[in-house]
Amino acid sequence: HNAIFIKWKPTIVYWVFSVVLVGSQLFGAKKSLVHRMLDEKVKLPLAIWTRINLSWAIFFLLLGALNLYVVYHYSTDDWVNFKLFGSLALMLLFVFLQAVYMSRHMQTGEKQ
Repeated sequence: HNAIFIKWKPTIVYWVFSVVLVGSQLFGAKKSLVHRMLDEKVKLPLAIWTRINLSWAIFFLLLGALNLYVVYHYSTDDWVNFKLFGSLALMLLFVFLQAVYMSRHMQTGEKQ
């Protein structure tokens, strides 16, 4: 029931996602978490999978930082609007940009 804890929770979740993604890159053998999740559907070179995984990690790191900025510089009503609409819009925009980037590098066939 602590307001500041509720406002910090998205940041913590975003940063945990970021750490997990980076950890999967460093300790996940050859395939990162994103690569493992999408490998059956999308064929991309390993270097592209690495970039996509790291870009998601950076995105979540920055989204967490942006959430904290809004928490401490705006009202609770503004934070709620940012959490509901702003972070969703940023996520959709990032997904769209990732899809465009992936489509430029997609491979046909079984070669990776």
